[in-house]
Parts: sequence; structure tokens; C-alpha cells
Amino acid sequence: MPSWIEYLAVAVFAISGVLAAEGKRMDLFGVLVLALVTAVGGGTIRDLCLGAQPVFWIEQPHHVWAALIAAVVTFVLVRFVHPPHRTLAVADAFGLALFGIAGTEKALLFGVPAIVAILLGIVTAVAGGILRDVLRGEVPHVFQSDVNLYATTVFAGAQVFVLLRMWLPASESHRYIAMVVILVLRLAAMRWKLRLPAFRSRISAP
Repeated sequence: MPSWIEYLAVAVFAISGVLAAEGKRMDLFGVLVLALVTAVGGGTIRDLCLGAQPVFWIEQPHHVWAALIAAVVTFVLVRFVHPPHRTLAVADAFGLALFGIAGTEKALLFGVPAIVAILLGIVTAVAGGILRDVLRGEVPHVFQSDVNLYATTVFAGAQVFVLLRMWLPASESHRYIAMVVILVLRLAAMRWKLRLPAFRSRISAP
């Protein structure tokens, strides 16, 4: 995995962490903590599950600097220019695509079965956002019944990536195709409000 992809993923998720702090009356320190947790939380859990020591941002501290710089720049900019309503969702969609495939590919390099690699790709993509929402005192976005397709898009993209690696000659294009799958599915879900069916028992049904 080219290093620029992970740096970009970290920066994008850090931006989404800053934007998620809107209305929470946090100071710069609180915003930076939220940005860092969002940026490196999923990858940290992935590396701990794989037994990768040290975890990626300790081995390569430039990831932390990428997240901090992106967070500070965003923190300053939003004080003068209010971002469009869907900026957070779009930034999050790019982060899902980048981190979902980065996590899947790293897991495959550790020799885990394909289904485990796919699940760790999902963890890499969504766990940081879960931690972010918990720190904000909210139900994690991924668990809300009215959310448009979210983790499901990562599952689909990671599955495409695994199948391409299994059935076609090795090519760097596989990761980019899979990233596009995640991004297109997520943006389509946002545009047309595509959702999974919500759980309702006979008792809870209206």
C-alpha cells in the first residue's frame, strides 16, 4: 500500500473529526483529541488484532503529524468559512474508501483468511468514527437505524478487492477499483437514502 494513501486517509478522517466537533463547545485541545481518535483509532484496533507491533502511527509518527496539521488547518478555516452541510459526510466517505481497503490489504499481508481481512478492513474504516461519536456523547453513527449505507459499503468494496486479488493477476489497480466501489456506494446511499432494513419485532412494530 503506497504510504500516501494512509497519510491521506488519516488527514481526511482528522478533518471529519474536527467537523464533528461543531456545536460541542470544545476548545482546540478537545478538537485535536477528537481528530486524532478518529484518524488513528480504527488502524490501532486493526494492528492490535493482527499483533502488529508497534502500531502504525507509533512506527511512523508522520501519520500523527498529518492528522494534526489537517486538524489545525480545518479548525482555523471553519472559523472563517462555514463548510457546506454535507462536508462531514463526504469527507467521511473518502475516509471509508481509503482506510477500508488499506486495512483489508494490510490484514491480507499478515496471512489471515479473506473473511477476517474484510472484517478488519471494516474495523479500520469505522472504529475511529465510533470512538469519535462516543467521545461526543452520541450513539455511534454506524449503529443508527436511519443512517444510509455505511459499513456495508466497506464490506462490498473489501470483498471486491479480495476477489480481484484471488482471480486476477496481481495489479495495483485492484485497490483503486475497490476504493471507487466504496466511495460510489456511499455517495449513492447518501444521494438516494439507501438503507438496510431496521430490526423490528412484532412487539415493537407500530
